Amino acid sequence: MTAKERLFTLVAVVFVISYGNLVCHAKESEICLMCNGTVVNGSAVWNFCVSSAGEIDGRCCLQKYNTSGVDFITGLDISHCNLSTVEDLSEATTAVIIDLSFNPISNLSDLVFQGFSQLSYVILPSNLTCPGGNASWEKTEVKGEVRRCEGQINACNQTGHISWDCPQNSLCAPYGPGFFACSCDERFHGYKCLREGTFPTAKVFGILGGSTVLVSSLLWVTQRRKAKAL
Repeated sequence: MTAKERLFTLVAVVFVISYGNLVCHAKESEICLMCNGTVVNGSAVWNFCVSSAGEIDGRCCLQKYNTSGVDFITGLDISHCNLSTVEDLSEATTAVIIDLSFNPISNLSDLVFQGFSQLSYVILPSNLTCPGGNASWEKTEVKGEVRRCEGQINACNQTGHISWDCPQNSLCAPYGPGFFACSCDERFHGYKCLREGTFPTAKVFGILGGSTVLVSSLLWVTQRRKAKAL
């Protein structure tokens, strides 16, 4: 196997592992059981789940993805859980709404929400700031002990396509509150999208033994915080 083939194989393996983690059945996720009890009846997550025809499982609201039968977490309610720290919510990157209110959390890193591109509603203790800062949300407000962050704003520039931090021949896409990711245009691939032509998917998966997972031309991806404008 040549050095180029080994590189292609390594990249493909990384994507296959990532894909496998993404489609793992949500009912097997520990995050839905990280706190005793279930989603509180009448809470924001409960109302969202009911209105979207979701299914309550522990602290999660689940939705099936098309006809695949795979469950994805669209809502997460870990309010009133006596949590002092929250460091990893990566199992819920598909969440639309997350409730962390009424927990003694003194600090919450924006990195916790990196990759949460679908997140549009976050409920926090009032002492915490919205992920990515106020500039990352259409509306922020504090009522009593709760801070609400609504309507995640696309972290790419206002044209919606290319960020000045992305290299030439690449496109910008939101990657969570205050974050964005750069991916190669379909005509380019390789380091900083400098190689013209399509990524040799067939060759890579021939090496892997005919895997059915489609690998895009994301050989070079950068993720970087957008400057806050508080």
